[in-house]
Amino acid sequence: MLKERLDPETLESLGLIKQAQQFNQKIVKIKTKLFYKQQKFNLLREENEGYAKLITELGQDLSGNLTSHLVLENIKSLIGCFNLDPNRVLDIILEVYECRWEQDEFFIPLIKSYMCEHQTLCHMLGFKFKFHQEPNGETPSSLYHIAAALLQHNLIALEDLYVHLLPLDSSIVEEHKREILEAKQIARKLTMVVVPSEKTEDKEKEKEKEEEKNEKPPDNQKLGLLEALLRIGDWQHAQSIMDQMPAFYATSHKAIAIALCQLLHLIVEPLYRRAAVPKGAKGGLMTPLRSKQAPRPAERFDDLSRDVFTMLCYLGPHLSHDPILFAKIVRLGKSFMKEFQSESRQDTKDRMDSLLSCFLSIADQVLLPSLSLMECNACMSEELWGFFKLFPYQHRYRLYGQWKNETYGNHPLLVKIKAQTVDRAKYIMKRLTKENVKPSGRQIGKLSHSNPTILFDYILSQIQWYDNLITPVVDSLKYLTSLNYDVLAYCIIEALANPEKEKMKHDDTTISSWLQSLASLCGAVFRKYPIELAGLLQYVTNQLKAGKSFDLLILKEVVQKMAGIEITDEMTVEQLEAMTGGEQLKAEGGYFGQIRNTKKSSQRLKDALLDHELALPLCLLMAQQRNGVVFSEGGEKHLKLVGKLYDQCHDTLVQFGGFLASNLSTEDYIKRVPSVDVLCNQFHTPHDAAFFLSRPMYAHQILSKYDELKKAEKGNRQQQKVHKYIAACEQIMAPVHEAVVSLHLPKVWDDLRPQFYATFWSLTMYDLAVPHNAYDREVNKLKMQIKAIDENTEMPLNKKKKEKERCTALQDKLQEEEKKQLEHVQRVLHRLKLEKDNWLLAKSTKNETITKFLQLCIFPRCVFSAIDAVYCARFVELVHQQKTPNFCTLLCYDRVFSDIIYTVASCTENESRRYGRFLCCMLETVTRWHSDRAIYEKECGNYPGFLTIFRASGFDGGNKADQLDYENFRHVVHKWHYKLTKASVHCLETGEYTHIRNILIVLTKILPWYPKVLNLGQALECRVHKICQEEKEKRPDLYALAMGYSGQLKGRKVHMVPENEFHQKEQPVRSATSGSLQNGPGNTGKPAVTAATASAGKAEEGAVEDSDKSKDKSQAAQKAASKNSTAANKVSSSNGSSTPNSKEKEDKEKTTKEKKEKKEKNPGSTPEAKAGGKDKQKEEKPTDSKEKTPKADKDKRKDDKKEEKSKIDGKTAEKEWSKERDVSNDSKTKEGSKVEKSAGAGSMKSLVPRSEGVESDRASAVKRELAMA
Repeated sequence: MLKERLDPETLESLGLIKQAQQFNQKIVKIKTKLFYKQQKFNLLREENEGYAKLITELGQDLSGNLTSHLVLENIKSLIGCFNLDPNRVLDIILEVYECRWEQDEFFIPLIKSYMCEHQTLCHMLGFKFKFHQEPNGETPSSLYHIAAALLQHNLIALEDLYVHLLPLDSSIVEEHKREILEAKQIARKLTMVVVPSEKTEDKEKEKEKEEEKNEKPPDNQKLGLLEALLRIGDWQHAQSIMDQMPAFYATSHKAIAIALCQLLHLIVEPLYRRAAVPKGAKGGLMTPLRSKQAPRPAERFDDLSRDVFTMLCYLGPHLSHDPILFAKIVRLGKSFMKEFQSESRQDTKDRMDSLLSCFLSIADQVLLPSLSLMECNACMSEELWGFFKLFPYQHRYRLYGQWKNETYGNHPLLVKIKAQTVDRAKYIMKRLTKENVKPSGRQIGKLSHSNPTILFDYILSQIQWYDNLITPVVDSLKYLTSLNYDVLAYCIIEALANPEKEKMKHDDTTISSWLQSLASLCGAVFRKYPIELAGLLQYVTNQLKAGKSFDLLILKEVVQKMAGIEITDEMTVEQLEAMTGGEQLKAEGGYFGQIRNTKKSSQRLKDALLDHELALPLCLLMAQQRNGVVFSEGGEKHLKLVGKLYDQCHDTLVQFGGFLASNLSTEDYIKRVPSVDVLCNQFHTPHDAAFFLSRPMYAHQILSKYDELKKAEKGNRQQQKVHKYIAACEQIMAPVHEAVVSLHLPKVWDDLRPQFYATFWSLTMYDLAVPHNAYDREVNKLKMQIKAIDENTEMPLNKKKKEKERCTALQDKLQEEEKKQLEHVQRVLHRLKLEKDNWLLAKSTKNETITKFLQLCIFPRCVFSAIDAVYCARFVELVHQQKTPNFCTLLCYDRVFSDIIYTVASCTENESRRYGRFLCCMLETVTRWHSDRAIYEKECGNYPGFLTIFRASGFDGGNKADQLDYENFRHVVHKWHYKLTKASVHCLETGEYTHIRNILIVLTKILPWYPKVLNLGQALECRVHKICQEEKEKRPDLYALAMGYSGQLKGRKVHMVPENEFHQKEQPVRSATSGSLQNGPGNTGKPAVTAATASAGKAEEGAVEDSDKSKDKSQAAQKAASKNSTAANKVSSSNGSSTPNSKEKEDKEKTTKEKKEKKEKNPGSTPEAKAGGKDKQKEEKPTDSKEKTPKADKDKRKDDKKEEKSKIDGKTAEKEWSKERDVSNDSKTKEGSKVEKSAGAGSMKSLVPRSEGVESDRASAVKRELAMA
């Protein structure tokens, strides 16, 4: 009792025990034996028989009728018999299960039946995992498997097991961040310029890092468990583990990605076999998972949204590990899209919309990133295109945009891949030349199969800097896949739309070279390769909608390259002549570059425009944008740039309209282009553009109706054909005549008939003349080609035969086309001959008629295109040749040549070229008439257009005295030349950039026919030389133009003649005084002269004013007029008589008397009485009049020097002042016509040339003035 109660030290002091220390040790041993030593035999070494029997029981062959229930009973017996520890038994069961992990059907029910608590099992597994967490330990896959199986059957909870696994989640996150950082560093190094010494150091460091990575990575038990879960199909628990980790961290490990891919294979297999297997493909059958807990296989497309899409999203770019699954998913998508597109029921389609969104998401997050990680797999790229091409381009481009700009930044692997792609692209582009296009092209193709966006982005950036790369790059793109071509189109559009790039150069006067390079690339690439055009065309359309016209350059290039339609104002005369023929002649001789084989590419362009309904919108937007460039877009831009943009917009419209006219069928064109009144009134299309778009439609319709009438009533006679053609024209054009009435105010139609207006705007040069020379020229070229082929001994025989056949066929086509055009022109001319009597009503005055004709017809159209410029000149000549009533040819030409300053100043650069071409053609006609009396008499002698008397009663061809004779016509032509010189000198002296540039362009264009007079040529030469000196440093482009013109002008000097050879001037000088006496500036009662004496001053001052510009001119002129009134009156006093004969004097007096009587009744009422406006002016200033003395002519000669110094300003001022006053008389024209009619013989010959004497004086004064200058 004392030993139990007392402590050892006390017992030792009492002598009950020997030593307290020994006693303590003995007590510990007794207590340990008593309380801690196990009495039952539960260790293998202690009870080896029981455990041996247990292992034998679990390890026996399980293939027979043995069930887990029987084994469990035996295990219980062993536990009872040998007193085995149940937990130890469970541990042995797990060990055996680990060794026989494929026997899930046996062990899972056994464990289910055996265990009582989930926590116990979980801790046991946890201890097993803990055992393998040694520094060099490796967890066996069998342990992962049994853990996954137990999780799948809910025998343990994931949350309980997860805490036993390493590494920690925080370590995983840190590792992921480290990977991203390393990837970015690698990318940065690849883009940096490195010194060679640094390169070697970096390489050594990289080697060390690679060696470290090659060392065995630490065991990641979480990923091992995840893989096992995926392999047995436990997606639910696998998803939970993946959610604990950073995005795509788990699948970035190849084993996990492959396990997930395998699971996806099993799920999609039934649906793939049913709906997506290509014809002829067999494929291997896959055995489904035996576990009932595994995800169910997909039988329909709806089943994919259950698990498949989610799994793919977790897989992300790592689908690249399994190209076969990639192909299956793509084919399923393709099959779904076909079903979706063929589905007609709306409710089903709405249900399928969500699936469509899912497929788009998969394409964005999985398919495209996976393609980037695949190593140059062209088959997968083509497979993916089969799926993508079923989407509209908007969806595709959205996907490409995400792929290019966002995907590569989300994954460490993709960051590295991007850097490597750029590095490789740099390597290839540095070595790309015209000579090594093929090998470089193969390398580009190989690189583009996986990462096209990155490659093309770099290539385009290089092209923007170096435009000489365009040709080799285009040639090297032939190894691309269809998907790559589509991506290229997107990359080009993205580069064009880059908001950070300025589309103007720093000087703000020209379009940036990068934009020009990209536009050129667009044309070449889209022509050569089958790339969809819809996106690019829509981009241009959207830019136009936004009021931006820079990108029209792209459309211009695309149409030029794909359709072979070239727009240039620098055409040669031969090309222009060829452009007036048929389509075959245009293609052969009309363009600088003979663009062959455009049939397929132009068809593609046409289909893209029609399929996306962009043809008409583009036309209308371009037509509207022309004015938008000036008034909306051009507010802050440099005038030079505004002009270029206007020209670009206009040229592209002409080119695009030409493409539509030549490529669209009649039905397509008529269906899409509305009537001209709708175009103008509803769509606010300018009239010239509206008729330009409608013109091909009228031609198509007339020909169709003509063919219809021919078939209906068969008759081969030429006369019958002509009548049928005229009937067809009347049927088609009648609605057009009604439609055009709404385009202008009612008073316009008092002079011009709608029929005349519509005829002018609906015809082309093709309708008026056959270019026989151009046809002959091209046929001769082909004959020469055939001859050259025959003489070529090196060419193979079969190629010779083929080339000869091609040339012969082309020759036959041209000859047939010429014959067809000849018949057509004859029909058109016959039609015009019948129509001409009803063209001009002239209810007001002939002057007003000409004004409206020029304002509404000639001027708008002559600057529309080069061919239209020629057409306008030829149409004026045709109207004259047809002897059209009420059309004064002289007045028309006079108005065109008299004052070109305002017209020239308001033109853009290209318009001035066209205007120059128009003037050139007009001058050509005038020069032909001027050159030979016989030609003049034949073509003008008895024509109403050269009538110098204005009668409302019409033209009396019998009265020869009313006609302008040849010599007086030569005086008039000299006056026109003088007027052109005066206007040119004025423009050159303004110092304004636009004036100088435009007049130099116009002068260059009219050089073949002007100047013809030596002193006028010298005047121009002097002014141009001055420009060359002044602009050499300031404005180099003007200097270049001036130098070019100056050189050509010097070359033309040999063709110039003195003034007295150009028109007779010596003889009339002697009679100038008497002429002055009879018709002085103050002689208001004698404004008219005979046809022989002719008053060019009147023509210049009275009948040739431009009423539309009179206000502007008068304001500018009044100051000059007040300053130079004396000089102006002297100029106006130059209305002299060309012959001193007394009969003519009597005629003059008689005419003057009649005029006075008329003036008393209704002053200034007739169109001819416009000269009276000038007389009025002179009556208001009687002190300046010199009519009473013969001194007028003497004073004029005396003050020549003073007068000529201010002649340009003074004459212009006087003319413009008189014009301002004359405008006020126009309102009385109708009444005046009646008076004139009642007066009978009373008439006024107002449009006649100035007397030769005065002309000679003026010319000599010009010489003196220019010599002084």
